[in-house]
Amino acid sequence: MSKTIGGGSPGDHAAFDALPEWPQRTVAVLATVDEGRPHAIPVSAPVRAGGRRILLGLHRDRGSLARLREDPRVAVLVLTERDTAFTAHGRARVIADPLAGAPDYVAVEIAVDAVDDHRQAAFRVTGGVDRSWLDEGEQRALGARVGELRKLAGEKS
Repeated sequence: MSKTIGGGSPGDHAAFDALPEWPQRTVAVLATVDEGRPHAIPVSAPVRAGGRRILLGLHRDRGSLARLREDPRVAVLVLTERDTAFTAHGRARVIADPLAGAPDYVAVEIAVDAVDDHRQAAFRVTGGVDRSWLDEGEQRALGARVGELRKLAGEKS
């Protein structure tokens, strides 16, 4: 699924033709633009919605939500098990406000333009950021939000 872009100059990089798969429990990093500077936050359980779309839930008071409404250019970094290592670049837009069943959250769709492949021949990524839940109610709420995002992606939950 990956291919090399370019002919070996310093700016060349490998890229995926489409988004790779990743585990549901993935914690990714969402980067938005703030007055020309990048701003990055962790986001829980981004949903792969086909080869060129990512869906995620953002709390409506997140600064990143305000920033992507102002400037939709975003990047999502995923580093997780099974040697999954990439950055997806694209444009974000709110597709559900509020997210069904979660009035404090909105659903954000990222239309992916490019996917940089960060895998290396010298090592494999064997895991990513993980968490242990201290609040089971929050864990169930995240599961419900992911279920709603999967519905928006056209998947059966």
